[in-house]
Amino acid sequence: MADDTAEVTAAQAYRRLVRSAQAALAEPGAPGLAAAVLAGPLADADRALAAAGLAGNEPRFFAVVRSVTAISTPAPGPASA
Repeated sequence: MADDTAEVTAAQAYRRLVRSAQAALAEPGAPGLAAAVLAGPLADADRALAAAGLAGNEPRFFAVVRSVTAISTPAPGPASA
């Protein structure tokens, strides 16, 4: 499905944004830094979505994301005994 280079680029930009958001929000005591840290990845994702013609077409966009790579959730840490 995601054979178009622009669509693949948009999906990859989205994945970078998600990873950046996870990292920024995981930092304790630095909520104000999240906006600054995410500004670049968010702008990249916006540009990539527009270039691929996917802005405003969430069903198509997420189909592309699914076809490019599975969005994984962090594995739970060890259970405390």
